Amino acid sequence: MSVPLSDFAKSLTVETAFTVLAVAKQLKASGKDIVELEIGDSPFESTSSAKSAGIEAIEHNQTHYCPSPGLPEFREAAADFVSGEFGIPAKAENIVAGPGAKVFEQFFCEAFLNPGDSVLVFSPFFPTYVPNIKRRAAEIVYSPLRQSHAFRPEVEQIERFLSEAESPKAIFLNSPHNPTGGVTTEQDLRDIADLIRGKDIAVFSDEPYCHMVWEGEHHSLLAQPGMLDQGVAAYTFSKSYSMSGWRLGFAVASKEIADSIGKMINTSLSCTPPLVQMAGTRALRQDHSERDSQMGKFREKVTLLTDGLNKIDGFHSLPPLATFYVFPNVAAVCNKQGITSHGLALYLLEGADDEFGVACLGGECFGEAGAGFLRFSCAEPNDRLQQALDFLPKAFERTDRVAAYLDQHPQFKLKSEYPMP
Repeated sequence: MSVPLSDFAKSLTVETAFTVLAVAKQLKASGKDIVELEIGDSPFESTSSAKSAGIEAIEHNQTHYCPSPGLPEFREAAADFVSGEFGIPAKAENIVAGPGAKVFEQFFCEAFLNPGDSVLVFSPFFPTYVPNIKRRAAEIVYSPLRQSHAFRPEVEQIERFLSEAESPKAIFLNSPHNPTGGVTTEQDLRDIADLIRGKDIAVFSDEPYCHMVWEGEHHSLLAQPGMLDQGVAAYTFSKSYSMSGWRLGFAVASKEIADSIGKMINTSLSCTPPLVQMAGTRALRQDHSERDSQMGKFREKVTLLTDGLNKIDGFHSLPPLATFYVFPNVAAVCNKQGITSHGLALYLLEGADDEFGVACLGGECFGEAGAGFLRFSCAEPNDRLQQALDFLPKAFERTDRVAAYLDQHPQFKLKSEYPMP
């Protein structure tokens, strides 16, 4: 008889994109043609300097332990990067290396949250925020992001959180935003900073898509006066440098906070592999033009997909502002077919056609406020994106197949209609 799992272990939720990815891969293995728009991974090769530096590091036996907060040269390069590009007053001592950006969600919560503390999370939200907050037995206060407000956080909602939450302690801020593609403006950030400055409020500023802003430019909360002392900003090489499999990212924070997170790295991961950090250092120093070229290709994909989706009856998406996701409101389609948005997503993958399918995600995978939306990633060649666009209207016309899919999966029957945009 196995030992029972803890209540926390049994309560864990996961990032649904990987669950749908597994279904898509299984269907592809069985011979079905699937356009995979579910996972947020780059379709491009890792940048050239990163690859060559990684190979050199292995050849020079850089395959042993290194300091837990990161290699000095990596921390210096990351500090130069955020200060030069985003105006964050960071030095090497403010940088901590990690295996991607996601791990810093956990370390942020461990650094600041005690049981019963309240945390503001804007919804839709990145799915792993919730289990990391619950790991600390903190209370989540959800606040909706509205398509009518370009999916930007509203300062009034933060004011309400500070005045009404039982023990307000932290805010999770994600811009550019996954899944909606919304962008928090510099004025938004200035207003947020003015509201929380000097208060016992910590902010996790999640910034993996910092180079995927298609209108304007990226701004970080930590560039605002005093915010380096109240925040942790997380960055990754997965998007900008197409290095998702390398698992490399870093956090920016005050020296005190960075030292604390360094101890967490020490006691959990020991360190981030030095050869990976060396690859990242070279990317930060030398791969700007290659990175920007890839970002231009992403923008083409987002524009292609957004324009195509908005031509489909019942779809409504904002103009592409940022990220490589498109997040259309599909309430009209769902209401007509009597199916939830994630049910609609899985129908497109599994039920609409025996030979062809499109993998995407229902908006409710990102919280209740995402219900009635779909999230499409652009991580496929342009001709495959067009194939998906051509297929969707045909799939919605096959009402007999929708009905059959709902008979087989009654959990996806829509109980009450979604509000129309």
